[in-house]
Amino acid sequence: MPINRVLAPSIDFSVLRRELELPGEFPSDAMREAREAASATALPPTDRTDIPFVTVDPATSRDLDQAMALSRTAAGGYRVRYAIADVASYVRPGGPLEAETWARGQTIYLPDGKIPLHPPLLSEDAVSLLPGVDRAAVLWTIDVDSDGAITGIALERARVRSRAKLDYAGLQATVDAGTAPESIALLPELGSLLARRAADRGAVSLPLPEQDVEPDGDGWRLVLRAPFDVEEHNAQISLLTGMAAAQLMIEGGIGLLRTMPAPRPEAVVRLRAAAGSLGVAWPEGDSVGAVVASVDPASPRGAAFLNQAADLLRGAAYTAFDGERPAETGHGGVGAPYAHVTAPLRRLADRYAAEVCLALHEERPVPQWAREALPRLPRSMATTDRLASAADRAAVALAEAVLLAHRVGETFEAGVLDIDAPPKPAAQPETAQPEAGERQNRRPRGGTVAIDDPAVQARCLGELPLGERIRVRLTEADPITRSVLFERV
Repeated sequence: MPINRVLAPSIDFSVLRRELELPGEFPSDAMREAREAASATALPPTDRTDIPFVTVDPATSRDLDQAMALSRTAAGGYRVRYAIADVASYVRPGGPLEAETWARGQTIYLPDGKIPLHPPLLSEDAVSLLPGVDRAAVLWTIDVDSDGAITGIALERARVRSRAKLDYAGLQATVDAGTAPESIALLPELGSLLARRAADRGAVSLPLPEQDVEPDGDGWRLVLRAPFDVEEHNAQISLLTGMAAAQLMIEGGIGLLRTMPAPRPEAVVRLRAAAGSLGVAWPEGDSVGAVVASVDPASPRGAAFLNQAADLLRGAAYTAFDGERPAETGHGGVGAPYAHVTAPLRRLADRYAAEVCLALHEERPVPQWAREALPRLPRSMATTDRLASAADRAAVALAEAVLLAHRVGETFEAGVLDIDAPPKPAAQPETAQPEAGERQNRRPRGGTVAIDDPAVQARCLGELPLGERIRVRLTEADPITRSVLFERV
């Protein structure tokens, strides 16, 4: 739900496209192949259009990767049917379209438009799980018991038809009113169960508000929004499917996992210390995930604690393997082995990982084109992940600088989210002047603060009390360098 909206004047985001060397139009041969695939690709013979699927996405999205239908099992558990857009049926191995998707890696989002992984005639039309039309899908059927444990996994190519395109705000309203569509009415119950199970196994989910730049008439608005409850529940279904995929891959001895080391013990010790100083309760025996889940991200101290907790989630990578099980299979944020398979319209790796899972479930050889792609994917995805993150950070930084450029010198109330680590004493040669190290330690310290209006997070100089509210003065807001700087008053 929106927390803060501030209108910004006209902003030219094209500079970011040039600076980051983002791709433009699709090459003509890739477009020709996409048009042919859209018109000639046959739908799977297996008909599952009787299942009342619905999609849940941001309101303006048309590249719809997932559709779900939830029901109870006779044993008192849950059946999750999760249809994923079958991109691999439309992209020919070795063709110009596949080559172009490797050059792009993933869809990159900017406020003035996205740079899609696939041509929109596929990603927003022929392959997208739009409502009211038959589409090709990789259909996961996952049974879980009343405790949230996976008890069965089935996988097939099938024809599906979504009944409705739901958005987070609208779905949350129907859930609150008790009028959610029957096929998704169990989402809050099952999502909450899976989240509790995740916390028990040590998963760490950070419910940080997202900062977005959205169009507003002739200008732009800077929006800080916290996730809806149904958004978090929806994410749990995707995580469940990713864990099912990882299970198939590990048992089959081939695949592509999304891995992350478990939180480092020293990072947990630092987080415990931060919890004590910020007044965040950490009951004896509670896991990191349970404590994080208990924190209110809207409070200054809660936001500061979650910002510190982000240090636990470092080292995410893609890990490919074929034959020998990798040394690292877990994902510290998920608390279990996990794989990306649910967003093939927007992420390259998912197309190949899903194909591996289909072959393993059907007990047939993994297609050679998918097998050969696995060892190349980690490097490709790492590169495009960095590019997507850079684009997102740069867009927000540009909007912040434009929005604040005329307010340099003003003072604001701010919450302290992070502070610099104390400087280490510099090693000095015997001939160095004694006061050199002292001067280094006297250099201005600082950290990260968040002001409420407009919703901006930026560096601030001065001695800052973590998790406290302070007054700060804006000393710099430069749209050219996309830099914003405060100092403590």
